[in-house]
Amino acid sequence: MKSSDGLRTLAFSIALASCFPARAEPGITSSEIRLGQSAAFSGAVAPQVKELTSGALAHFADVNRRGGVHGRKIVLESMDDAFDPKRAAENTRKLIDEKNVFGLFLYRATPTTEAALPIIEAAKVPLVGPSTGAQSMYSPTKRYLFPVRPSYHAEATKIIDQLAAMSLTRIAVLHADDSFGKDGLAGYQAAMTAHGMKPVAVASYARGTVKVEDAVKAIASAQPQAVVMVCAANAGAAFIKQARKLGASPQFVLLSNVSSQAFIQDLGADGRGVAVSQVGPWPFSVDTPLVKEYQAAMKGNKSTEYSYSSLEGFIAAKVMVEGLRRAGPAPTREKLVAALESLARHDLGGVNLQYSPSDRTGTTYVELSIIGRNGRFMR
Repeated sequence: MKSSDGLRTLAFSIALASCFPARAEPGITSSEIRLGQSAAFSGAVAPQVKELTSGALAHFADVNRRGGVHGRKIVLESMDDAFDPKRAAENTRKLIDEKNVFGLFLYRATPTTEAALPIIEAAKVPLVGPSTGAQSMYSPTKRYLFPVRPSYHAEATKIIDQLAAMSLTRIAVLHADDSFGKDGLAGYQAAMTAHGMKPVAVASYARGTVKVEDAVKAIASAQPQAVVMVCAANAGAAFIKQARKLGASPQFVLLSNVSSQAFIQDLGADGRGVAVSQVGPWPFSVDTPLVKEYQAAMKGNKSTEYSYSSLEGFIAAKVMVEGLRRAGPAPTREKLVAALESLARHDLGGVNLQYSPSDRTGTTYVELSIIGRNGRFMR
């Protein structure tokens, strides 16, 4: 009798346990994977953020239509930080502690992402695809941080190499007076040193403003052949317009963070001939499997407004989804980290990705574009 009673008790315990399974990871249910994003959906960089996010949402929607990842649909919880580092940190705490997201995704801008990093590291929540190429994203390697886009230093090297090939050696630098601007400035200086050059002028402007008048005068007086710029899109447009009014006509070159149709529209007639580095292939024709997939996903999400920015978001989403797939049907944050670290020379469809436990290179694809007379980016 005692043995029989024991067996009945054991059977009851097993049945009870099956009704109350082990607690799942935050942000994981039987039907959803919840991710969190903090970015500037209002303010000066909002147009770029919205384009960026539209590409990511197009891929997530495509994946969800096909049944999701291991039967779960991806849901992105986005919060507006208005380009403010303090708000970005607050949003990160809320996403982790209150909204219980599984992972973080597609933050935007250097100072805001850097403000969130200590919180992310302490909570051990992976962040995939921050849209900033600052060196702080890549080195030293941070276990829970997975940048996807190339670094600003890689962009700066490509730009200076191209200018040097064109025999444009009198180069001035405009940069924002913040961690983003200083990082880009360091990248340009290193690239110029490799060519035996120094900037003929370096000028800065206050972050979050378009007060570039003093910078315009300082750089124009140096009579550069080219001006390379590390700035927000609105400040870059203001600088170019004011410089052209003074009669200056150097080659203006900006980093990929300004890449959007809104930037071109802001420049208007002053935009023709302005060059912008890009961190993905030409998004307007299907030259690569990646772009073919991107365009199909955008159309499936009822959008044909292709852009480099939305392609960047799409690429970041592909990396997140691949990591989630490899994390398996019972994902944990640590499994996601291990899965992403297994992506050594992973082909995204014509663009390679490189991660390992000691490497967060991401992608390295950089090309230069120019604004044509039709108001569109051209190769």
